Amino acid sequence: NAFGLFKIVIPTATAEILLTHNGYLSKQVTVSKHDRLLVTLSPIRIDTDPVAMAKARSKMLHSSNPNYGNVGMGTHSFYNETYGATYENKFVRAAVHPLSTFAIDVDRAAYSNVRRFLRLKAPVPVDAVRIEEMINYFHYDYPLPAKGNTMALYSHYTTCPWEASHRLLEIATRAQALDTDSLPASNLVFLIDVSGSMGTSTKLPLLQAAFRILVNNLRPADKVAIVAYAGEPGVVLPATSGDQKEKILNAIDNLNAGGSTAGEAAIRMAYRIASEQFIPGGNNRVILATDGDFNVGLTSDEEMEQLIIGEKESGVLLTCLGFGMKNYKDSKLQSLSSKGNGNFAYIDDLEEANKIFAREFGSTLFTIARDVQTEVRFNPSMVKSYRLIGYENKILPADSSVKNEYGGGIIGSGHCSVAIYEIIPAEKPPATDTLLARVKIAYRDPQDTVLKYVEGNIPAVLQSFDQASDDCRFAAAVALFGMLLRKSSYCGTGNRNMVMELARDALGADHGGYREEFVKMVKALRKGKRQSLYFISR
Repeated sequence: NAFGLFKIVIPTATAEILLTHNGYLSKQVTVSKHDRLLVTLSPIRIDTDPVAMAKARSKMLHSSNPNYGNVGMGTHSFYNETYGATYENKFVRAAVHPLSTFAIDVDRAAYSNVRRFLRLKAPVPVDAVRIEEMINYFHYDYPLPAKGNTMALYSHYTTCPWEASHRLLEIATRAQALDTDSLPASNLVFLIDVSGSMGTSTKLPLLQAAFRILVNNLRPADKVAIVAYAGEPGVVLPATSGDQKEKILNAIDNLNAGGSTAGEAAIRMAYRIASEQFIPGGNNRVILATDGDFNVGLTSDEEMEQLIIGEKESGVLLTCLGFGMKNYKDSKLQSLSSKGNGNFAYIDDLEEANKIFAREFGSTLFTIARDVQTEVRFNPSMVKSYRLIGYENKILPADSSVKNEYGGGIIGSGHCSVAIYEIIPAEKPPATDTLLARVKIAYRDPQDTVLKYVEGNIPAVLQSFDQASDDCRFAAAVALFGMLLRKSSYCGTGNRNMVMELARDALGADHGGYREEFVKMVKALRKGKRQSLYFISR
């Protein structure tokens, strides 16, 4: 199919298969009957432009189906997608409200979803742009915490490239990385939407290919059950050991789309199975894969939230994977993941599936800390006003008596979470005061209810932005791009040219080539009127 899945009947017990494709190095492999292979061909040229490839794929889809994304005027429209309304954080006077509190987590869905819109030259819904998820999509090289510590804190205080009189404060939290050999056993329930809305090539076939990558990483100690749902949910595969990959893959391959979407009953069934198979001290998780288009049973965001809140007390975590376009319900999946002590990703192509389930397997599926909340207390003597860039839907009440009623986010193995504040400095800071802010991170271990803390002071030592680390400067470039996409009133002199320059000069080690992909995507948007940015306002 479109994602490279195929079967070949071989006439003998073993055979040699030669795989060739234009622009890629050929590969020959020896196979036996009933083998299941995951084959990757290496490109001959490493500078293939992913934006151009996406454009070509879009043209091919449009030529085969004239109704695909067709609204006239040379643009595409994706009808019936829903996004939770977010309103940009404003500057807050430090003398009145010195404390800023927000939840941090491993959600990165917004970046790959925005990338999907930009690749197809489609209008970008303002509420689809969650800047913190765009920043945290990328890998940052901040050192791991010292042995025995769960998290480590880092900060940069620099000048602001888009507003000369302002400053930027970047706060990075790096989590402990579990050794691959010591990862806890996993009890996973794949909750897969096979309703009629999942029948297109960018949904169920891509979902099946993505789960094949995940299954390839399972160990004998792990176990997987599969619940598929359309009009009614059903157990496609009871809990099965991770070393029975053939059995698991057969169940995935034989899924077919059709019917309505009974999301409520399916979620209840998945949590029940996960609870019955619960592994004390293990990674107990429901992985929900869907376009979010529930239409049977509870369907509103609020009703689904209450269902998930009631289930999370079981100790079973939730990962939400979004697929597809036109009827994609981002708001619902984001809400479910945040209420269920979980994380959220959007899979727009097979490379993104590889990133989530292969390259970042540990940070995606293995939680180091939960209910993570960050407090930043600014010193009014040094800070006149501050503004948190992004995190609009993760802001928590500053009142500590109320804040404990709200949950925080989760942090995965080795994950790095970055937050950026834009600061208006005090007009006449005292020469003897060197403290900019105090930071306190509260969290719980995955299997514990006791609150723990990581604390640190941030000195008011200003650094020129040009002298800051690659990680700091690249994160700022992504933040500025997100502000431009949201048509922010705080962009100052910032524009796409500035984003290009900042990002290109801060590529650094660039693990996986994702920063280079970002630069190419921004560069492509600068070329010609037909590649201008489009926005959908509320």
